Amino acid sequence: MKFVSPTEFTKDKLWSVQEYSLLCGRSIASLFSRPIYFSDIFTQMDSIGIGSLPIVILSGFFTGCVLALQSVSSLKEFGAVSMTGTLVALSMVKELGPVLTGLMVSGRNASGMASELGSMKVTEQLDAMRALGVDPIRKLVAPRVSATVFMLFWLTVISDAVGMLGGGLVGVFMLGLNGHSYWRTSYRALNYGDVVQGMTKPVFFGFIIATVGCYFGMSTKGGTQGVGKATTQAVVVSSVLIIVVDFLISRLTIGIFGR
Repeated sequence: MKFVSPTEFTKDKLWSVQEYSLLCGRSIASLFSRPIYFSDIFTQMDSIGIGSLPIVILSGFFTGCVLALQSVSSLKEFGAVSMTGTLVALSMVKELGPVLTGLMVSGRNASGMASELGSMKVTEQLDAMRALGVDPIRKLVAPRVSATVFMLFWLTVISDAVGMLGGGLVGVFMLGLNGHSYWRTSYRALNYGDVVQGMTKPVFFGFIIATVGCYFGMSTKGGTQGVGKATTQAVVVSSVLIIVVDFLISRLTIGIFGR
């Protein structure tokens, strides 16, 4: 492992933040000016959204199942088993649905973006695009950002729904809860602020996943070994940023809506 001085380390990190910020700014600007590559956006929506659907459904469903099991065992001590639907609904919609979906999509797609763009970088395909007058950020980054933000929103909605369904199935068929009571308490537990909080997070998470994956891919150095390193860094950094931004959004929405 190569050791560097604290000064060089700090300068390197500040330079990375600057380059990442520039990439984010240019990708956002590309979304509102021509040309917009709609065919690339639809291709990425299919790859990111439809491709991630199985893992999102499975993770959401079994998370809801586990939530119901754990909730009932704890609520029995207080004689409040009827609140199981409330706990599952609030946990899935406000927190676990958006975060789990973000982490799943990050593990699958941030690594894929970093690997794909990193391979293009080391084989000088990005330089060839610039030589032909094509902006790589407009052609490669902007479609991935818009597709990830749009699809992650709907993937989170699906994850919330199947999670509550999983909790309901476990509650009814394994724990003997009343199905009508479960769905009624789940519905009544959610208010406007809870839904806004749960649906705001995927927008930021999608932007983080796409921009971090593309940034590490386009800054790849060192041939095929560098591609592997960029892939790992993209997943680690995007996952950590999702957790940090989740805390910030939760704190902000609690301050606004009071819960």
